[in-house]
Amino acid sequence: MASFRIERLTRASRIGVALIAAAIAVLASLPLWAGSGTIRLAVEIFYYLALAECWNLLAGYAGLVSIGQQAFVGFGGYVLAFLTILLGVPPLVALAVAGPAAAIVAVPTALLLFRLRGAYFAIGTWVAAEVFRLIALQIFSLGGGTGISLPVSVVLAISDSRAVRDLIFYYIGLAVGLGGILMVFFWLRSRQGLALTAIRDSETAAASVGIDKERSKLAVYVIAAALTGFVGALAYLEKVRISPDAAFSVVDWSADVIFIVVIGGIGSIEGPILGTVIFFVLRGLLADYGVAYLILLGLVAVVVMLLAPRGLWGIAEKFDIHLFPVQRRLRFTEAGSATPGLDPKIHGVPGRARQ
Repeated sequence: MASFRIERLTRASRIGVALIAAAIAVLASLPLWAGSGTIRLAVEIFYYLALAECWNLLAGYAGLVSIGQQAFVGFGGYVLAFLTILLGVPPLVALAVAGPAAAIVAVPTALLLFRLRGAYFAIGTWVAAEVFRLIALQIFSLGGGTGISLPVSVVLAISDSRAVRDLIFYYIGLAVGLGGILMVFFWLRSRQGLALTAIRDSETAAASVGIDKERSKLAVYVIAAALTGFVGALAYLEKVRISPDAAFSVVDWSADVIFIVVIGGIGSIEGPILGTVIFFVLRGLLADYGVAYLILLGLVAVVVMLLAPRGLWGIAEKFDIHLFPVQRRLRFTEAGSATPGLDPKIHGVPGRARQ
């Protein structure tokens, strides 16, 4: 006689929990032993990680391949500049407002873009980002096309000490990086996550069981926009200067993020983490080569896509290694057996547990 049980955790995920806890402890203590340059680099890594997790949620789970997320990065940055420079709002308060403001703007933007499908949707997101950029060019009170720097009074409102400001930026960055991972993790473990997985596998089948695919995709798009807008505000609060061309740059805020997700592994939480680490290592090694740097990144992406279509983390998934288990696994135990295992009749495909 056989018995079954449903579980999420695996041996790899239990080991992963310990490794993640150790990594968080090291990151939390980093300002105690690292220099200011390392701290600022870490902040940049954190917000790229958050952007990569957001894009992965959009494209890897909701099927929304966007090449216009720079629209919300720039929007968040300009909301921060508008509130702090023109209205005198404290910078940390303005930072908190940027995310919800981006979410509000994302709703009408999504209602227009969701009329498009496939490649037309991707192109539409790029066009929408260009519209945002052109609007920013016309805001002459914020510098128009040349951009504007935050006044010294805004910077000093955070703290009079550069070291304290670095600490504030660092821990906000750490929170947003971890928050991006946890947001995707708990979203995918929820009913909405199951709906997204069903939509990704088959929109027709998902609709047949009552899943509202448009509502699910809209929710993902708005949440991703909110976190992206917050990241944009944080990035330009740290940079102290914003301009339309930089804030709405498709290379900096979309191409680099897509590269991170593609080489790391689309459709997994771990993929963007691995991709972010690889991206910054490659950037550090190749940045001195000028234009050739971008060509080399492109070659790396092509090679990875040819050899590992699901990204580098996809290789680990073939061995059923998941540090962030979001799938439910059905374990099969024969009577009298002490060791449960995956039922091959149920799973069929090695290494891929079913929801």
